[in-house]
Amino acid sequence: MKAKVLKKELLSPGVYRFDVEAPRIAKKTQPGQFIILRANEEGERIPLTVADFDREKGIITIIFQVVGASTELLATLGEGDEILDFVGPLGQKSEIEPGLGTVVCIGGGIGVAPVYPIARGMKEAGNKVISIMGARSKDILIMEKEMRAISDETIVTTDDGSYGIKGFVTTALTQLVERGEKINLVYAIGPVVMMKSVVEATRPLGLKTIVSLNPVMVDGTGMCGGCRVQVGNETKFACVDGPEFDGHLVDFEGLRARQGMFREMEAEEKEHICRIGLGRGA
Repeated sequence: MKAKVLKKELLSPGVYRFDVEAPRIAKKTQPGQFIILRANEEGERIPLTVADFDREKGIITIIFQVVGASTELLATLGEGDEILDFVGPLGQKSEIEPGLGTVVCIGGGIGVAPVYPIARGMKEAGNKVISIMGARSKDILIMEKEMRAISDETIVTTDDGSYGIKGFVTTALTQLVERGEKINLVYAIGPVVMMKSVVEATRPLGLKTIVSLNPVMVDGTGMCGGCRVQVGNETKFACVDGPEFDGHLVDFEGLRARQGMFREMEAEEKEHICRIGLGRGA
């Protein structure tokens, strides 16, 4: 189905927020789920975890970073333009329930966007929510105001020390443990290397950690096998079995290898689109 872009906002260099008119999807979307879109006939299918949803207004919010040919195409759309294909909600919803205790929600880089509705849901369910936001520097930090509004405590880390704690999200997580915070559950969403680091930090503590995997997806139904990942002794498909999994069971090395398989293809597609002039203006 087509969906109109109601609002477009540049959050940081190369990172955009779109509020999209999609009432049927907004009515059913739950935290943790994603949509698949295609900007136009020249674009490829892109999976994006829903950053927010408004059931009454029928709005789905997506946040994306321009990293390849298809996101460049998407970024050329403006308010009032239509996204050619906008399908969802897809994937399994987050397991949000009361009585979990203290939940630490970690978002690294653009991963802050998908962790936001999960943190909000956890807070609305009556849990204590501590949010950790990580970015390379202050100028590319996103959604700080929104995260602070739904968290009992918010900690910001930057690689260069330009804001908050100098270090990584694991630095802040370690400080929480050292101060005696009783943590019952950790959610971590962001780059694969970040999620792996969080998992390695929580593994020796026996602290349950959920990660959200958004590798290359094509059809969103599990038919293509492009997003398969090893979880424990089982092969799972991120699009239908996930995107959330027990981080302590995920084969991160296999996941990184699979992502690398598509880099050359993406580079070729980006060159093609730039050559025909469709990627300009992003």
